[in-house]
Amino acid sequence: MSFRLVVLVSGSGTNLQALLDAAADDAFGATVVAVGADRAGIEGLARAERAGVPTFVERVDDHPDRESWDESLAERIAEHKPDLVVSAGFMKILGARVLGAFPVVNTHPALLPAFPGAHAVRDALAYGVRVTGCTVHLVDAGVDTGPVIAQETVAVREGDDEESLHERIKGVERGLLVETVGRMAREGWTVTGRAVRLGPGRAAGEAAQGPTPGRTTK
Repeated sequence: MSFRLVVLVSGSGTNLQALLDAAADDAFGATVVAVGADRAGIEGLARAERAGVPTFVERVDDHPDRESWDESLAERIAEHKPDLVVSAGFMKILGARVLGAFPVVNTHPALLPAFPGAHAVRDALAYGVRVTGCTVHLVDAGVDTGPVIAQETVAVREGDDEESLHERIKGVERGLLVETVGRMAREGWTVTGRAVRLGPGRAAGEAAQGPTPGRTTK
């Protein structure tokens, strides 16, 4: 059986589209089995529907608190039995119920641990760096603090503003996400402390039963 992905989105879903396109090739080794969102009427959900992928929406405002939202979100994800959850522009912090049940990966437009948070590109420019980039990382309970899986650099050009730099990072980020998720599906991964190793040790298709982000493996 193909490695099963549930992808979470909040907006246009360009990273989702990159995963859908990659998954159309059997050699990729993974299938997007569902797409979830925190709001309705977004292009990310429309992309999934055009691809014939089931969708669901779990709005924070429909719950009395974030804990009950996180619990409901975990239940909706679990219905699709994912091996991996991909946060692809999902603009909500995931809670203990989701993170305790599934391995989750996320992308960030900087070379973590530098410039975490919502304004990474702006912060990198303000700091005056000459090189920034993007990171694919496992998600833990912190904000952009999970173990790094893969990174790629992007040079800051003379005259760059936040928009131009972010657009170049996004292009690199999509490719890095597809490459990393594909390797996780085909090769498996292990986590020792903060070190993530792609390759034999955690069998593809058995990810949900193995160690979860934030736990130490030996």
